[in-house]
Amino acid sequence: MKISKLTSLYLRLRAQLTQIGPSLGLAWESSKAVSIAIVFLTLLSAGLPLLVAYVGKVIIDSVVAHSETSTLRWVLIEAILVAIQALVQRGLFLLKSLLGARLGLDVNLKILDKALHLELTDFENPEFYDQLTKARREASSRPVTMVSDTLQFVQNALTLCGYVALLFSFSRWAVLGLVLAAFPATLMEMRFSNLAFRLRNWRSPDTRRLNYLEYVLANDGHAKEVKALALGPMLLTRYRELGEAFYREDRDLSVKRSAWAYTLSLLALAAFYGCYLAIALLTARGSLSLGMMTLYVVAFRQGQLAFQSCLTAIGSMYEHNLYMSNLFEYLAIPTLIKPALGTQGMARGNGGIVFENVGFRYPGREQWALRQLSFTIPKGQSLALVGHNGAGKTTLIKLLTRLYDPTEGRILFDGRDLKDWDPETLRSRIAVVFQDFNRYQFTLGENIGIGSVTHREEGDRIRRALDLGGGQELLALPQGLETPLGRWFNDGVELSGGQWQKVALSRAFMREDAEVLILDEPTAALDAEAEHAVFERFSQLTKGRTSVLISHRFPTVRMADRILVLENGRLLEEGTHESLLQANGRYAQLFSLQAKGYL
Repeated sequence: MKISKLTSLYLRLRAQLTQIGPSLGLAWESSKAVSIAIVFLTLLSAGLPLLVAYVGKVIIDSVVAHSETSTLRWVLIEAILVAIQALVQRGLFLLKSLLGARLGLDVNLKILDKALHLELTDFENPEFYDQLTKARREASSRPVTMVSDTLQFVQNALTLCGYVALLFSFSRWAVLGLVLAAFPATLMEMRFSNLAFRLRNWRSPDTRRLNYLEYVLANDGHAKEVKALALGPMLLTRYRELGEAFYREDRDLSVKRSAWAYTLSLLALAAFYGCYLAIALLTARGSLSLGMMTLYVVAFRQGQLAFQSCLTAIGSMYEHNLYMSNLFEYLAIPTLIKPALGTQGMARGNGGIVFENVGFRYPGREQWALRQLSFTIPKGQSLALVGHNGAGKTTLIKLLTRLYDPTEGRILFDGRDLKDWDPETLRSRIAVVFQDFNRYQFTLGENIGIGSVTHREEGDRIRRALDLGGGQELLALPQGLETPLGRWFNDGVELSGGQWQKVALSRAFMREDAEVLILDEPTAALDAEAEHAVFERFSQLTKGRTSVLISHRFPTVRMADRILVLENGRLLEEGTHESLLQANGRYAQLFSLQAKGYL
């Protein structure tokens, strides 16, 4: 029965240490030379304590024998060994620090690189954010501590083998006492490590909520509204209540852990002094020399410490393994969109864009965001999308840019299914401005230049894009294109909403070779004069391009060659501005409601 329990414990422990190999692989991948040096110094460090203990025994015997020459020689040898031991320990500390810095960076790069290859739907899933939070939470420290504790275990195990060999010559019971006295404390540490891990994983959503509250309270984008609406005290109270709840949970766990750790450590202390007493009595009777007594006491004490260190390392590795499993589970998330080989269309018919019975449903939802959409956008034609919020307009754009794949049906571009296009090639042929475009804390030139990353350093191209976007006046900023935007960094200049809109428009026009131009509410933040300028140049801006326009402003919509009216994810009406007004349907109703506001 006892053997069965031990076997079960061994199998369970082995199952919980499955991430050691992959973690060591990360260290090897980060720095092979440093990893090899750490292994060498670890092995060297394992043998030095045994040599120092033996030399200590010889020194005491030399003193008892009144041999000055021998005493001097062995003291010098011990001093040299201790100096080497100190050098090895310092070298290990240095190398582990270097490996930690390298490994922390590499793991974070892996996490961020993985994020680049995941689908947009992943980022719209709260469960994914919990998984990302758990992976990133200790990504910089856990891998290196896993590697460090694994090597520490190897070092202590080798040292322990030497001490056990010495103690066997004294008493096998002493060795058994050494082993048994350390087990309870280690099992307790493993249990509390598991509880701590479960606690942190369980409260991952609340951790994100705490981080969000901190972000809102200390972010320039929210400061204005937080102050104007006097939200500060309420948000701070929520932050305090959540933080205090975390503190109470951590405090209770830490107190219990410390109390059990101290109680069980008394077993190891009792075992040591029991063995110490036996060795001392044997020495007093003349059965052991003073040197042998010293060697056995040191061997038992250091062996006990080495064994406890081994078990502690196993407990730490067990805890690290739990957290590393979060990292490797995140890195193993499947990438659903697979790069295809197609870099050119099939040029069937007039090319353009074709939706064939397209439907889309967000993962985990029963409701369709889009359903049974079939229409064609001939090459060079402009199309406007109209509908209330939630009708599916922006979702349609995300399908067209292949941020999503259709749940049913297909989308053709130049006669080729979007799924058969290489994603990067496809997106290089599309210039898009989303309604919720990003405001990067970069320079003005960088904010525009990233619209076409390969041309981001071309000043003339940036200026042409800025001119098309209607933002020529931004060149008058203190440092021109080199002016930092936003308030996060020194000398930053904050733009108005309309000026940021012009930057976003200019970003789209950086893709001079793009055949498709997509504008999602391109004039929403512009003043009347700037909006009129965009209207006046609309035909010039879209000349020679297939364009898709989303807008709630009908003066913008009516400039399109064709208009689609969406409602509840379905195509309700289709036609020109004039034909839709004559049909006196949903479009005419919306147009009439907006027109009344100007009467």
